[in-house]
Amino acid sequence: MIGTVVEVVRPDRPHGHGAAWEHLVPHQDQITKWVAGDGEQKPLTIAKIEVLLTRKGCVVPYRTLHRFATERCGFGRKDLTVRVVDGDPGIECQIDFGYLGMLTDPEDGRARKVHALIFTAVYSRHMFVWLSYSQTLVAVIAGCEAAWKFFGGVFAVLIPDNLKPVVTAADPISPRLSDGWLDYSAHVGFITDPARVRSPKDKPRVERAVQYVRGNFWAGERFSSITEAQGAVVRWCSATAGMRIHGTTCARPREVFEDSELSALLPVPAVYDIPVFKDVKVHRDFHAEVGRSLYSLPQQWIGSTLSVRADTELVKFYHRGTLVKIHPRQPAGGRSTDRSDLPEHKTDYALRDVTSLIKTCAGHGRCIGIYAERILDDPLPWTRIRSVYRLQGLVRRYGAERVEQACSLSLDLDVVSVTKIASMLER
Repeated sequence: MIGTVVEVVRPDRPHGHGAAWEHLVPHQDQITKWVAGDGEQKPLTIAKIEVLLTRKGCVVPYRTLHRFATERCGFGRKDLTVRVVDGDPGIECQIDFGYLGMLTDPEDGRARKVHALIFTAVYSRHMFVWLSYSQTLVAVIAGCEAAWKFFGGVFAVLIPDNLKPVVTAADPISPRLSDGWLDYSAHVGFITDPARVRSPKDKPRVERAVQYVRGNFWAGERFSSITEAQGAVVRWCSATAGMRIHGTTCARPREVFEDSELSALLPVPAVYDIPVFKDVKVHRDFHAEVGRSLYSLPQQWIGSTLSVRADTELVKFYHRGTLVKIHPRQPAGGRSTDRSDLPEHKTDYALRDVTSLIKTCAGHGRCIGIYAERILDDPLPWTRIRSVYRLQGLVRRYGAERVEQACSLSLDLDVVSVTKIASMLER
């Protein structure tokens, strides 16, 4: 009796689906395209697809559309993933920045964002965390230096998540790394293998580590300064994170690291003198400015833009990768000028080198040299350099012999005036 009633009341479903489902079948290809998206159009939501179908005259319940898109059109289908082996001990280390929260800076009283630079050893899962207010190259290098001390060595390959200070142009095949990072990696001796953009599966270990650090270490804590927080997180990395039973390896990361990875690490290098990298233009005065100090370059580079690497000891200038000049680093407001960079006839004046100027004059004649020395005999000798240059001009105009005689006579009369010498020569 009940079966008879159901057959009469329930609509005919020859394929196990109702009329609304059958209305969607002619639109299956279009729904599949909407769900998948393409190079220009992002995948559409079911709600949006419902609106578009209604415009076409196909009105069906939302739940029916959702089931149809899921079963027939691939909606919500996740790509398969393959677990990658961890590799050899001491080789790979994944690094990434993660936001932790706010902290009041005791120096200025401002609430500042705290970022965690997390290092995760791929083989053992042992981790180190470096806290920073910024995500600059200086912060990344400072974190690396602290990490090498914590681990007791350097990993052969670093896998960063396209950190802006590290990767200037992301590319899955040939990523472009910043000059500063290339310089640092060459100093330490590791290789950089950046993860692909928006590909968390390339570095799943550190992706999960960010959540773990935020939830297990940072949450619910109160620190008076970032220094205090850094000390606490180092202890946490060693005693808590390092000694937990890891869910994947079913072992304690610190013990695995000490047993299998520590001996395989590269040695810790000398402390890295963090340089500044920039491009500068060489001006018409033969100098370029780096760090508010001036450095000379040969005339051939005037008007050119050169690349600079400046650390606390040296300033190096490069043209298309070729080293063209080296200067000792000067403090702000200082100046380093190489005589050989300047035109010979302007060197003494530019450097206020009175000794060299007197020597040049003496080369034309003994009395000329003495006369130049008398001219420059002043508490501020460089203020009278122009007079000596005028004396040299008289030598070029009248010859050294006539100027020598005029200087000898003026010295006998104890008259020190280039104007008088010029008058004597004109007569």
